Amino acid sequence: MLISEIFYSLQGEGALTGVPSVFVRTSGCNLRCAWCDTPYASWNPEGTQMSVDRIVAAVQAHLAARHVVLTGGEPMIAKEIRALAAALKALGYHLTIETAATVAPEGIACDLASMSPKLLNSAPDATQHAAWRKKHEATRWQPAVVRSWLDAGCDYQFKFVVAASADVDELEGMLASLGREIPRHKVQLMPEARTLEQMRERAAWLSEVCKARGFRYAHRLHIELYGNKRGT
Repeated sequence: MLISEIFYSLQGEGALTGVPSVFVRTSGCNLRCAWCDTPYASWNPEGTQMSVDRIVAAVQAHLAARHVVLTGGEPMIAKEIRALAAALKALGYHLTIETAATVAPEGIACDLASMSPKLLNSAPDATQHAAWRKKHEATRWQPAVVRSWLDAGCDYQFKFVVAASADVDELEGMLASLGREIPRHKVQLMPEARTLEQMRERAAWLSEVCKARGFRYAHRLHIELYGNKRGT
């Protein structure tokens, strides 16, 4: 499968923030988010073709790591992702799958499904090809697929990228449409930001929204520690 990068860092987002983890970033995505911070794995996919065995060996080279994150792009569209997940799980790793939840799990090995459904704020702007704008809007929110992840038997979290207060009303409606009881602490709101300054500015009001509505505020530790750069 096409792998953009494999690196060892601290988990920067979600319930496992701060946990040393090996990140396996697949290249390729079925969405085209306007604010994507990994265009090299989405808009302009690049990387190296690697077998499952070679990827596993690269993960094992980080001897202290017991957590692995499969991310992208969208890892669930990688053809051998289920074989990779099974191999890593068989070795005893804790496995997080970072996904936009547009592709059903279909039995994939997973300890934590980190779902990040995309809001209207993700839409490609008018400078992008009309076909991609149409495909993105038709694909970004798949309630039936999200429900299949909720029923998959692994732990889960939602991570929503929030840029404005209206986004919070939108995600409230999306969650309600699932017809499931979603504990508020499972829903994390992250400020849309590529710089530390922008993140802190949005954190000021988003943290208050989380307090008012009972959601969990999700800081982006990797931006705080390293800035917006690859391999972190």
